[in-house]
Amino acid sequence: MRSIWNGAISFGLVSIPIKLVNATENHSISFRQIHLEDGGRIRYRKVCELEDREVTTDEIGKAYQDADGTIIPITDDDLARLPIHTAKTIEIVAFVPAERIDPLQMDTAYYLSANGVPAAKPYTLLREALKRSNKVAIAKFALRGRERLGMLRVVDDVIAMHGMLWPDEIREPEGVAPDSGVTVRDQELDLADALMDTLGEVDLEELHDDYREAVEDLIATKASGGEAPSVPAGEKSGGKVLDLMAALEKSVRAAKESRGEGAGEETPAGEDAEVTHLTERKRPARKTASRKSAGTAPKDVGGKKSTSTAKKTAAKKTTSAKSTSSKSTAAKKTAEKKATAAKKTASKKTAGTTAKKAAKKTTPRKRASA
Repeated sequence: MRSIWNGAISFGLVSIPIKLVNATENHSISFRQIHLEDGGRIRYRKVCELEDREVTTDEIGKAYQDADGTIIPITDDDLARLPIHTAKTIEIVAFVPAERIDPLQMDTAYYLSANGVPAAKPYTLLREALKRSNKVAIAKFALRGRERLGMLRVVDDVIAMHGMLWPDEIREPEGVAPDSGVTVRDQELDLADALMDTLGEVDLEELHDDYREAVEDLIATKASGGEAPSVPAGEKSGGKVLDLMAALEKSVRAAKESRGEGAGEETPAGEDAEVTHLTERKRPARKTASRKSAGTAPKDVGGKKSTSTAKKTAAKKTTSAKSTSSKSTAAKKTAEKKATAAKKTASKKTAGTTAKKAAKKTTPRKRASA
């Protein structure tokens, strides 16, 4: 990475040669200004008002305009000779706990790189001292024509520096807070806590710029001759929700469903909530659903008539089943009686035939003896 500033960290009597490198980069998409009539590029030219001609960069310098309009030229050499120690030095003035720093003061971030082999030892010493103390270093440095405030901390194995705003550059939040007469109920706080717990934490590495991606897709689509995408007609941006409790309940339920947990559980209020404007109150979703189902079902569904009808139907089915069972039993008994009678008749015939045969055999014997 290319350094933007070379100097040293002043740590008491220790001096650490370092190079300043940008720790962040801007991924925003840049647009050009064009002439709508013919698409021509619009440019800003630097023109000298006295000579009425365009000038080059080498011809441009700095100056301060006094209150009476007087122009006072200031050169780079004038700034370099200023009697301050921070012109080429990051001067550490104190070590404080990190929680003492107001996030409102945080500005651009930089990485501090050891400049040369001799700087490795003191650089490592400062880094390890910051790690062990769990503190950050407050420093002063000069960059781009003015002195700034900075905070040094350790990121992995690198010392990072955050540019900071001076305390008098932070505005007082007067008139920004809402009316002090607004009160919040405990039930609303409970729902807010439930929503915070449900949303939980997030891996910051997974967050990305959806707007930039949408703009990139738009550019690619138009470059290929396609039409620019638009928001579907049915989708509208959320307005001012006045029903706070309903909004919280719906948010908790939606967060749980997105995580796949407790999708069927009730909200803390014990019933489904519909987010609506107080001036445009709608009927609850459950009533609408029940009316729709009532329109397609028979009229006596859910009433006493339907209960008695169901009982009668069940009774008829039971009676029918019993009669069918008794008929089959009677048929079995009749069949058994017929089979028994047939057996008796067959046995009688067999006995008669046997007696006749025996009589025939005994008759000749009697005649022979006579």
